[in-house]
This record gives sequence, structure tokens and C-alpha cells, in this order.
Amino acid sequence: MIDQPYAGAHLCRAHLGDSVWERFRREMHRQAPGLSGGTFAVALSGGKDSSVLLSLVQRYFSDRRDVEVVALSVDEGIPGYRPASLLAAQKLTRELGLRHHVVSFEGALGTTTDTTAEVRSETPCAFCGVWRRQLLNRTARELGASRLALGFNLDDLAQTVLMNLVRGEPGRLAQMAPHVTSQPGLVPRLAPLATIPEREIYLYARLSGLPFDHQECPHAPRAARNLYRELLWRLEESQPGARHALLRTREKLLPALLAGERGPGPARCPSCGEPSSGGLCRACQFLAPTGETGREAPGPAEERQAS
Repeated sequence: MIDQPYAGAHLCRAHLGDSVWERFRREMHRQAPGLSGGTFAVALSGGKDSSVLLSLVQRYFSDRRDVEVVALSVDEGIPGYRPASLLAAQKLTRELGLRHHVVSFEGALGTTTDTTAEVRSETPCAFCGVWRRQLLNRTARELGASRLALGFNLDDLAQTVLMNLVRGEPGRLAQMAPHVTSQPGLVPRLAPLATIPEREIYLYARLSGLPFDHQECPHAPRAARNLYRELLWRLEESQPGARHALLRTREKLLPALLAGERGPGPARCPSCGEPSSGGLCRACQFLAPTGETGREAPGPAEERQAS
């Protein structure tokens, strides 16, 4: 049995599976209504979240011959961590019979997370997250994908909302997944696991026998996100439903935030040509020997993948 204090429910193994599927299916309908055929990309790190996401997406489109699901993985160059998760990702895609594209920092950017960490003062999560998001978007775009699904769970997204509110940067809430608008050069990102807690996804992955790697990135202890993770755990324990409330807060603010962003689409980075808010994009700034520094990017630190 698994307790759901936020819902006042207790679920057995079978009902947990049904509950995860129904919440995923509902979010797919809500975030991508009337999705036409073509390529649907899923960011796959090999962790529990993205592995569950890929298996659910494959099931969701199993009767749609007009939709091809493809998995995208990024190798950041972190020995002792990423190789094992990539093996799990490869095993899962073979079992599901799906195409699997792997792009590496070394091949695409000429560096790795560990190499860059030796010469930059920022926490590795700062530049690693920026580069990973850019390569996922670039690869999905090159494959002609209409959507890019990410394995962010309820905890991830609630942490991001809390982080941006505490930092006084509510405008960033409009930039996080799921996206409700499309911009040139950016593949709209979905977060179909948005309403499912991390603990339930872990249990679902175990009970379903999915191959995944559960080790933590060696750079994770330095991430600023750890503070918000702890705060959110304490909030949820004392006030069940706090995570869902934070997501509802974002949804209520979103119309006003999007109205304030109306105008021309994103500019192009003069160095790499990727979308940029203006001037050199963050990815190229981090690649420059003496680039502009910045604090940790507010997106879920996973792939903290796309877990």
C-alpha cells in the first residue's frame, strides 16, 4: 500500500499503476490537445522519471501509426555516473523498440561537465543544465519533433516554482515546462508527469520492472536546489498538497506573465545561431574562456532529464 496524504487515499499496487497512468494521460490531453502526427521526442536520461515517462508515452501512442516516438539522451561527460544511466536508457529503448539518439557534450561542444568544472567557479549544475537543454532542443528540432517531453515530476516543478518566487523572479515561471505557446527555434516542452510525486514514480518504476539507474550525480550535492527540496519536503509533511498548490499558483500567474512577454520572438545568438534573449546565449557564455558568470539555472536539476 502507498499513502497519498494530499489526496486522502491509500493505493494498492494495481491502483497505483492505474493512478499514474490516468494522471499522465490527463496531462497529455491538457498539455498537447489535438496533437497531430509526426515525431514526438522524449528526453531520456536513464533515471526513474524519464524511464517511466518514455514507457507511458510509448503506451499512449501505441495505436497511433502516424506518430513516431524517439528517445533523446545527453552524455555530459561525467565518468562513474552517466555511463550506467545510458546503458539503462539503451536497454529500455531496445525493449520498447524505439529509436534512441545520444548526443554528447564532447562531440557537440568540445568539452565536458567535469572538464569545465575544473576551470569555472559556478556550480556544475549551472552550465550543465544550460548545455543539456540546448542540445535536447537542437536535436529534437533537427529530428522534426513537434513536442519534447521531459521527465519532470511534481516535486521537480514545485521546487522550481518555489525557487523562482523566493528569488523574486516570477517571470521565469513562464519559461518552465509545460509550454503553452510556441516560439521560433524552440520545440515546445511538455511535462506529462507534472502531477505525480517523485516517490510514486519511483515505486511505479520498480513495480513495472523498468530498467533505470538510481544513482545521484556526483555534482548534485553542490546544487542550490537542495535547499528548496528540503523546504518542500517539510512543507508537504506539515501541509499535504503544498506541491500541488505551488503548481496551481504558477497556472494562475501564467496568463499575466505571458501577456507581459508579448512581442517579437527570441533573437538568435550571434555565435551558435540558437534562440537567445539577446546577444550571446547562455550556452556560449559558459563556453567562452572568460564568459559572463551566472547562478544556477532555475530549471529542474536533472538531467536532473531529463531523471
